[in-house]
Amino acid sequence: MFKNVYNWIDERLDITPIWRDVADHEVPEHVNPAHHFSAFVYCFGGLTFFITVIQILSGMFLTMYYVPDIINAYASVEYLQTKVAFGQIVRGMHHWGASLVIVMMFLHTMRVFFTGSYKAPREMNWVVGMLIFFVMLGLGLTGYLLPWDNKSYFATKVTLEIANSTPVLGPVLKELMQGGSIVGAETLTRFFALHVFFLPAVLLILLVGHFIMIRRQGISGPL
Repeated sequence: MFKNVYNWIDERLDITPIWRDVADHEVPEHVNPAHHFSAFVYCFGGLTFFITVIQILSGMFLTMYYVPDIINAYASVEYLQTKVAFGQIVRGMHHWGASLVIVMMFLHTMRVFFTGSYKAPREMNWVVGMLIFFVMLGLGLTGYLLPWDNKSYFATKVTLEIANSTPVLGPVLKELMQGGSIVGAETLTRFFALHVFFLPAVLLILLVGHFIMIRRQGISGPL
């Protein structure tokens, strides 16, 4: 049945050449662990993307129960943790995945730097990769406030004061992030919007560009 459906779609959209082009793409020998033990360092990028997908899927599950207001935010997280089937597991995956994805991105960045993969003709991909890194940090920062407990509240206040210390633009950045005179309902709403809508949209665009450039330029060789 699946084959019939696939053939029906393929006859109309000709999708076979698309996925064959991806599936038939050869992996360079120097990034194949079967040939070189040191090739495992080239897996950091793929592992980062894998964890990112897990973060997106687990985050979609969490948004079905999370309530982004200061009265119900903590209660909704507690309900998710204690009443929803597998809720504690999924939130745990999302919580620890947020730290793990930063670690993997750091390792991937170090691999790119020490193997000289940022050099011509891959300078633009290096810039895009660093932008992805900053977006990931932003996602971790904005997601930290959402449980609305004491730890996240005071950590966000510290973060806002750090932003306020930025030369010239500090007060503007703080007001933009805080949304008012205190860390309150508007702050939580803004952080939720950034975490769920704006930053993921930017991340998706950057990832598409990152993968297109990798596809066209190939994976760089060792030094």
